[in-house]
Amino acid sequence: MRLWSLHPSYLDGKGLAALWREGLLAKKVLENETKGYRNHPQLIRFKLYENPVLAINSYLFFVYLEGKRRGFKFNKKKISVEVVLEKIIPVTKGQVEYEFLHLCKKLRRDELKLKSLMNEKVKKVNPIFFVVEGTVEEWEKPKYNA
Repeated sequence: MRLWSLHPSYLDGKGLAALWREGLLAKKVLENETKGYRNHPQLIRFKLYENPVLAINSYLFFVYLEGKRRGFKFNKKKISVEVVLEKIIPVTKGQVEYEFLHLCKKLRRDELKLKSLMNEKVKKVNPIFFVVEGTVEEWEKPKYNA
């Protein structure tokens, strides 16, 4: 499971569809509707927020909007969007840089998308996050240095 801190616009089509599916799984976990993945490290930051279900629904709303912009048929009824929050969860600058590098490696499958990202000086994040100073998050298991 990868719940990207990066803005969903950075993902290619395969990545965006995977993020939607994995986000819905994360939502089920946070709603206690599944037994698997309960201790998955990607969920820690959502669990630390005062209302984890509201946080994941807000996160998924921005994934939904990106999918809609690209013509995906994500089912909005699968998320609650009565209230959508922004800038509620901190993410470290090191985590954002690590994820950007990780994404660039994945995007070797989509040269056009990769080239479009190479000009990014300031990395955008999913709007539920706000960037703070720091290294890669403790829950991340880095495969390489950012």
